[in-house]
Amino acid sequence: MSNIRFDKLAGYMEKNNLDAVAINPGQTLTYLTGLHFHLMERPTVVLYTPGKDPVIVLPELEAAKTANLPYAMSVFTYAENPAEWHTAFEKAVGTLNINGKTIGVEPRALRILEYRFIEQAAPQSSFPDASLTLAELRLRKDADEIAKMRKAVKIAQDGLEAALKLFKVGMTEMEFSNELVIQLLRNGSQPEMPFSPIVSGGPNTANPHASPTDRKVQHGDLFLVDWGAAYEGYISDLTRTFAVGDVDAKFLNIHKIVQEANAAGRAAGKPGVPCANVDIAARDVITMAGYGPLFRHRTGHGIGMEGHEEPYMRGDNMQILEPGMCYTVEPGIYMLGEGGVRIEDNMVITETGVESMSDMPREVRVIG
Repeated sequence: MSNIRFDKLAGYMEKNNLDAVAINPGQTLTYLTGLHFHLMERPTVVLYTPGKDPVIVLPELEAAKTANLPYAMSVFTYAENPAEWHTAFEKAVGTLNINGKTIGVEPRALRILEYRFIEQAAPQSSFPDASLTLAELRLRKDADEIAKMRKAVKIAQDGLEAALKLFKVGMTEMEFSNELVIQLLRNGSQPEMPFSPIVSGGPNTANPHASPTDRKVQHGDLFLVDWGAAYEGYISDLTRTFAVGDVDAKFLNIHKIVQEANAAGRAAGKPGVPCANVDIAARDVITMAGYGPLFRHRTGHGIGMEGHEEPYMRGDNMQILEPGMCYTVEPGIYMLGEGGVRIEDNMVITETGVESMSDMPREVRVIG
């Protein structure tokens, strides 16, 4: 039985003049093989060249994972002695006959550990960046993938609603973050979540990627939560900003502006338009309100098996949106030393337009 996703990869490789690819444990490897490995001190790598069965090099203790695959794969294992590991790589390269060939790699994913073994086994090969080829492979989600992402969104929203019922003024950011993780797990998230929740209050909300601290949440604070869940390998990534009791009018004003920018960004996506349009639509709202310099990041990024993947919603990205592409819309305004607001939703391009997979209310909501 063939693996349809490897067949799909073969077409992209031919288009980009790649003879083979080398893939480390991570989302691309899981997407292609259905196998799950974590990076450790023992190397693991999948090698693939069109027209031949994929090859995997892995430690003996992991070999059982490959026992019942529904497609053919050549397996080369090694024992515990590091001095002997190179032999498995040499056998794998020899089986595929790729020494001297062009072997594409993912620079952000392939470790030096695996790269050195492959390089030693294929000293005459070149190793170009295959990031775009492999991103193309996962760029357009099918119906099953989108269904899993919708489930991840629901889990995230239900988890946050459950955590908010337990929110109290005086909780620390860290305490709420911990409670949120518990509620996400209780609502069905996989233990390996897409990222640790960003929970910030008061002036800390002006840091887009704040880490939870021991600061206690106080009346008058903005309270920002950027969180997500994972379901069967697919993720969600959402943000909502709340008001803790009565907050300063300027915070309510920027919340309204960001809400409008979020709506504009969500509406801008559709098949056939560039990613840049999404960024421009959201950014124009904030710029026209006089806060342009305080929107300090792109409007969004692709999501799927990873929290950040293609396509990216930047004002200079002319990549065309197509059905099946999924991404975030997350404009924000950040007033350093005072507070910030971000509102983030998860979008999917359909055959006829665009749809938000998330529907948690975006209006300012008072808690505490």
